[in-house]
Amino acid sequence: MLVAGACAPVSEYGIETTLAAKPLDPSLPYDPSSAEKVVAFAFDAIQDRYLNAVTVHTVAVEGLRGLASLEPTLKVAEDAGRVIVTVGDRKVAEYEAPQDQDVRGWAQLAVAAAIDSRAGSDKIHKADAEAVYQAMFEASLAKLDPFSRYASAETARENRASRNGFGGVGLRYDSSPEGLTVTEVVGDAPAGHAGLKPGDLITAIDGSSTAGMDKQVASKLLRGAIGSDVTLTVRREAGTSKVAMRRALVVPSTVAMSIERGIANVKISGFNQRTSSELAHAVRDAKAQLGPDLKGMVLDLRGNPGGLLDQAVAMADLFVARGPIVSTRGRHPNASQSYDANPGDMGEDLPLVVVVDGKSASASEILAAALQDAGRAVVIGTNSYGKGTVQTVIRLPNDGEMTLTWSRFHSPTGYALHGLGVQPTVCTVEEHSDPLALVKATYGTSAQQLAKVMAAWRHTPLEQADARKELRTGCPSTRHADSTLEPEVARILLSDHATYAKALSVDEPIAIASRPGMPNAAAPAQAESSRR
Repeated sequence: MLVAGACAPVSEYGIETTLAAKPLDPSLPYDPSSAEKVVAFAFDAIQDRYLNAVTVHTVAVEGLRGLASLEPTLKVAEDAGRVIVTVGDRKVAEYEAPQDQDVRGWAQLAVAAAIDSRAGSDKIHKADAEAVYQAMFEASLAKLDPFSRYASAETARENRASRNGFGGVGLRYDSSPEGLTVTEVVGDAPAGHAGLKPGDLITAIDGSSTAGMDKQVASKLLRGAIGSDVTLTVRREAGTSKVAMRRALVVPSTVAMSIERGIANVKISGFNQRTSSELAHAVRDAKAQLGPDLKGMVLDLRGNPGGLLDQAVAMADLFVARGPIVSTRGRHPNASQSYDANPGDMGEDLPLVVVVDGKSASASEILAAALQDAGRAVVIGTNSYGKGTVQTVIRLPNDGEMTLTWSRFHSPTGYALHGLGVQPTVCTVEEHSDPLALVKATYGTSAQQLAKVMAAWRHTPLEQADARKELRTGCPSTRHADSTLEPEVARILLSDHATYAKALSVDEPIAIASRPGMPNAAAPAQAESSRR
């Protein structure tokens, strides 16, 4: 008899054996011991770090059931301490269940089940290790919450490039039968230094023709180790030439600024490792260009799905002199953190409007809530997405990644954003509304009602899910990425200090006497909520 917790496959002939004792099948497309390490690593991370307590038993069984994505007739059942796997009408394996928290035992069982199921399914028989990981981890994580997920090694590399940058030349392009047509040359990058421009046609990369080349294939050829060389063959009106350049770290730009009628409009598309420095650069540029004529800045977060937490904190700190920015709370000791602003940043005197919509999520909501709760910005738009959880990215031994929810974040006034989001001061859900009428209603006939809504918004506990859902019906989440209403509302607010001050005071949780960014504005009365 095997010891409790050991993975004990039972063949259809009733002969028990451990995985280690089974002869290695030369037809296996992956090494079982390596697969066990990957699965055990993932199971251990989930059990240790996930937001809510969960047993590896539950995670593993859900993962096994995920093999049905490869073989729809596969089923996993539990009976009297046994785990039974069937494919169609055939029982392919039966195992003694390990203890609930036995990471190694459940990892061995999971890999054994994937291997034994090959006997009853051609689809699983042909599946490589990556396909098995994808099936298992996606099923396990999907049962936890919508934001925990698995990325294969290839996808994970792309994700890391988006977050941290990659070795490349700094180009965006479209594929055509003739080659790659340059659509954008990215900032301070090798392609720009080499003189490439939009409209150039790249006909070869290191001698390989790009005619009809898939964009992903082209991306792999253009990217490489930082400091490595690449030669592009470029066709222009003046003729064809070869352009040699050295790859450098390229971090995708996420901040774009335009200035119109004294207002700096900043579109922020995501939060990667350079977003806060790009925003700081935009503030410097706006002040340098307009000086005292700069009326204020609009941070347009519409459609922004979020990104790195530390970037959202740094961006809020750019405009907030002191006080809390965000706090996180989770089960793991390292998941509970608080982040505060420090004085001395260049944006602390700048009037702000933040624009959000139903696709503004995560880090976007951290930034919007921090500026709103600090009384530093008027938020306009529709309710944001309501993704108030923080994910930790765990690199697995196979070079894939597991993104795991491990904490919830709370605004400076203490409310949990999860399932609630950020409530705009000026609701623009009706795209054809009169912008001036919306602004006037905010601090006029609707002011008292809005103050009550904001008080309820900040004080309705996370546990009261129905009440929080009802609060969101007042300004429903809608995608407004291309709407012109929000920019016009922002212009009206920032063009007149008194109007801006009135709107800012309506939903403010703390007194804002002598508020930076509001010269000549009367100090409004203290709002009902207080900072905590």
